[in-house]
Amino acid sequence: MYVPFAFSVDDVDAAVALARTTGFGHLAVHGPDGLSSTPVPFVVDDAGAAVRMHLARPNDVWRAAPCRALLVVPVSDAYVSPSWYPSKAEHGKVVPTWNYEVVHAHGDLVVHDDAAWVRGQIDDLTALHETSFDAPWHVDDAPDEFIESLQRGIVGVELRALRWEAKRKLSQNRPTDDRAGALAGMERAGLRGSATVVGAMRDNP
Repeated sequence: MYVPFAFSVDDVDAAVALARTTGFGHLAVHGPDGLSSTPVPFVVDDAGAAVRMHLARPNDVWRAAPCRALLVVPVSDAYVSPSWYPSKAEHGKVVPTWNYEVVHAHGDLVVHDDAAWVRGQIDDLTALHETSFDAPWHVDDAPDEFIESLQRGIVGVELRALRWEAKRKLSQNRPTDDRAGALAGMERAGLRGSATVVGAMRDNP
């Protein structure tokens, strides 16, 4: 990924934390028929050394393993209009752009087609997203035979030996007034994704 210095996230822990805020990405592999990608929720292990996922058995992406693979995690993105920059009125030398946060995880993809591993991944993924609810749903809430029948239709995959890359393009390359103008413009416009990007810009001045 091309990452100019102003937009780089050099801390691996910060990159992992950014990926965890989303928990959903696009797993890309190179198989017999060329490049292939699939959207997938995931769990990052405690050390950030592996990402665990599961795919529908008919999804051919898992059949490319063992192989090198890339998980792309789009965290946030929003359009930025040059009209929001004060510098537009000063000299007019401005153009549209896009602000965004993204994480790439490169690693070795392996398959786990065994019931215990897959059940553990399902339990962890469910707990991750249910824990904030007042009455969280647990996998055990469903009948065992129902879960077992569904589980036979999926395959576990794991991305190991990870190299993490992260990029935060949040107008850091613009003058202070232009960055403030972009923030105010996104808040007023209320375009798709702008609220999340505004939050990221405020958290990363």
